Amino acid sequence: MKNIKVIIFDAYGTLFDVNSAAEKCKNKIGDKWEPFANYWRTTQLEYTWLRSLMNRYQDFWKVTEDSLDKSMKLFKIDTSMKNELLDLYKVLSTFPEVKETLQKLKEKKYKLVILSNGTHALIEKLVDTNDLGSIFDDVISVEEVKIYKPHSNVYNIPIKKYQIDKKQFAYLSSNTWDVSAAGNFGFYAIWVNRNKNIFDNLDYKPLQEIKDLSNLNNLL
Repeated sequence: MKNIKVIIFDAYGTLFDVNSAAEKCKNKIGDKWEPFANYWRTTQLEYTWLRSLMNRYQDFWKVTEDSLDKSMKLFKIDTSMKNELLDLYKVLSTFPEVKETLQKLKEKKYKLVILSNGTHALIEKLVDTNDLGSIFDDVISVEEVKIYKPHSNVYNIPIKKYQIDKKQFAYLSSNTWDVSAAGNFGFYAIWVNRNKNIFDNLDYKPLQEIKDLSNLNNLL
């Protein structure tokens, strides 16, 4: 990794805990809060892929709201909670090690970038809420190409922007499909395997696997 100049992070599930919105409502939702949160996330991702394939792009907030509607119906959650859950999704918590790790990387003079399905407004809100504004050099959204990951047009955005070789980018994600897409595109792809999952068979194996972001400093 000695040639790496830019480190790109996926946002949802890699930096920010997508289950933290439902978890903050677990006293109201009850024991089903976690399967509900997981289903909401899975449906959200499925909608991004389906919209990309159908050429029916809507921004990530619309996708998030639509997938929440379906999830609440399936889990029989009172519709009065919808706005509360959406508001909490705008202020998701980071994973515990994120801020300290990013600060150390910043001290090492790497350019730190977020590349996300989320809109600029959503990601910038999360960055500000978690006091990360002084750490990131850039926030890049799929809004710029109006198609979702794992389309190659998304991963090409930072290439066009920074005009450096693909091999000078490290790319980190907790999503195996995202790691596969970034790696097949040509980035130095690293899997953040927080939950001890099995990597998908998508014509790529990650060059590195770490249990959380704190292990990244050891690689560098």
